[in-house]
Amino acid sequence: MVKLLLATSNPGKIAELQRMLGTTTEVLSLADAGVTSPEETGADFAENAVLKARHGAAGSGIVTVADDSGIEVDALGGAPGIRSARYAGEPGDDEKNRQKLLAELEGVPADRRSARFVCEIAVATPGGEVRTFRGTLDGRVTDRPRGTGGFGYDPLLELPDGRTVAELTPEEKNAISHRGEALRNALPYLQSVLDTMADGPKEG
Repeated sequence: MVKLLLATSNPGKIAELQRMLGTTTEVLSLADAGVTSPEETGADFAENAVLKARHGAAGSGIVTVADDSGIEVDALGGAPGIRSARYAGEPGDDEKNRQKLLAELEGVPADRRSARFVCEIAVATPGGEVRTFRGTLDGRVTDRPRGTGGFGYDPLLELPDGRTVAELTPEEKNAISHRGEALRNALPYLQSVLDTMADGPKEG
């Protein structure tokens, strides 16, 4: 069985990728591989994803997938962006982050509250090859949180149908989410890399 490292400690993300890859690949977490998470010093989502994927591949000797994601708000010049998870300070707190974003947008009319969720996924091989894949989900920031599903900024991003991401069912969210899109975009390349690793000499 081919092993793949997903640079996360989130069991939900591990299970999601495992379902997409089936039974021929074993998806490992950072803890499974004995690899620590590097400091995220990139200037954008793609740079952070590449940094984490390269670090994982070098530390584990196996193909590594990493993602970085957040929300970009046009009226704030793209902020919070890569600071989304820690927008209100350390340690990261979803509720405080949402409150800060709403405060920053106070008085901004609905037609100027356009925003999007962004996810960049990087796939790195131990041999040094890296590819990135992007997914987005467009909407606008509401004036108050709505919905009980999801996490992060999900209660604030309203979609064209009038619902926030937090008001979707898990199945609906998975079908349109920025992370799901990025994963689907990455899957053909990732599968070809894993097939090569299974059929030929292992790298590293």
